[in-house]
Amino acid sequence: MELARSDFYLDGHWVPATGGETIPVWNPTTEQVVATVPAGTAADVDRAVRAARAAFDGWATAAPADRAACLDRLHATLTARVEDIARTVALELGTPLKVATRVQAGLPLTVLHGYVDLAAHPPAEQTVGNSLVVREPVGVVGAITPWNYPLHQVVAKLAPALAAGCTVVLKPSELTPLTAYLLFDAIHAAGFPPGVVNLVTGTGPVVGEAVAAHVGVDMVSFTGSTATGRRISHLAADRIAKVALELGGKSANVVLDDADLTTAVKVGVANAFLNSGQTCTAWTRMLVHRSRYDEAVEIAAQAAAGYRLGDPFDPATRLGPLVSAAQRQRVREHVEKGLVDGGRLVAGGPDAPVPDRGWFVAPTVIADVDPDSALAQEEVFGPVLAVIPVDDDDHAVAVANNSRYGLAGAVWSGDEDRALRVARRLRTGAVDVNGAPFNPLAPFGGYKQSGLGRELGRHGLEEFYETKAIQR
Repeated sequence: MELARSDFYLDGHWVPATGGETIPVWNPTTEQVVATVPAGTAADVDRAVRAARAAFDGWATAAPADRAACLDRLHATLTARVEDIARTVALELGTPLKVATRVQAGLPLTVLHGYVDLAAHPPAEQTVGNSLVVREPVGVVGAITPWNYPLHQVVAKLAPALAAGCTVVLKPSELTPLTAYLLFDAIHAAGFPPGVVNLVTGTGPVVGEAVAAHVGVDMVSFTGSTATGRRISHLAADRIAKVALELGGKSANVVLDDADLTTAVKVGVANAFLNSGQTCTAWTRMLVHRSRYDEAVEIAAQAAAGYRLGDPFDPATRLGPLVSAAQRQRVREHVEKGLVDGGRLVAGGPDAPVPDRGWFVAPTVIADVDPDSALAQEEVFGPVLAVIPVDDDDHAVAVANNSRYGLAGAVWSGDEDRALRVARRLRTGAVDVNGAPFNPLAPFGGYKQSGLGRELGRHGLEEFYETKAIQR
């Protein structure tokens, strides 16, 4: 794939951007610009929305089998490009290649494959009394996606929207846009009808806000920070447009006194450090029963010490850089504040060695964190784990729920029924019990300020429908 791009994908064609401004794409490992992409404008968004609007009736009324066939061709096209996807993510985000192949490329392919079947078998019509209840596509969807999972977060919106019969305008993150171009090359090769899927790159304040505020966009699906989600909501609310939001998290990993401690702590550290901690569902708070707390802190420190930082293309690398210099600075400030607030540094920290070049932060574990402190309350989005002692199950639940977020979490116990009782009490959209694997067919989304609506599987598909009652 040619790295420098000067075009958008509109109405089934690659077309030149109207303006001459560009956005640099940085390699976070080398701190060098590796590509440029166009800085879109509100006029470019308008072109994209008009194309999506013109294509909507044809796509919405297409046979479900035809929509499924398009998604199936896209799945085949992307599957043939897994290596390119993984290498592109490693280049522009810094995810180690092994993880980029398995997670950044593999997970969205699994999600996409699931929507091939869901597209072919839409929800059945229902009869309620003298009413025929039908589901219809919501319309033109504006999808605004983040940088941390640059293919998965896009597929989690595009696939269900397209399966439901919606048309889409995508605004990917300006920090990791190259993966989106790779996706749209595949979309073009898959032969989607013109205007069904459209791409405009640019900044959030310009392109993102233009998408959210456009009168021709029927629904906005956004993933990103809670602060930006609030802004998106306000823009959409001015015209009463539907909104789906997947926002921040500060997930708790609850380790009860009868848990397999070594496994719980090591898996918890791995979860917190996945993608250099740049994961909204990361278990960044580890809550451990006081009777096993000291041992857990020691295991966590030892586990963190085993994470080798370096070039994502080096097979020995376990932790890549953060996405930008600004992100690195924010994470450093969180660590320093956590120590000032009384946290005890047991691994990593601001003075730990890191590569001379690249936006790296050492894998950091801070113990004795006050549950009300900034480190326990704010989303860090870096490889930083806060460890907090708890007295019993009730205390663990109270501390876990002491957050304005509610996206994910975990519970570990030798007694599965006990773990399930605690899991049911956590005010969060997902809970993993004893390391159960992520399920891409299950609903994904959060409580409280972690968002509105759900993604993935049939629940994700439902977000892109309207419901109509026809009385007979």
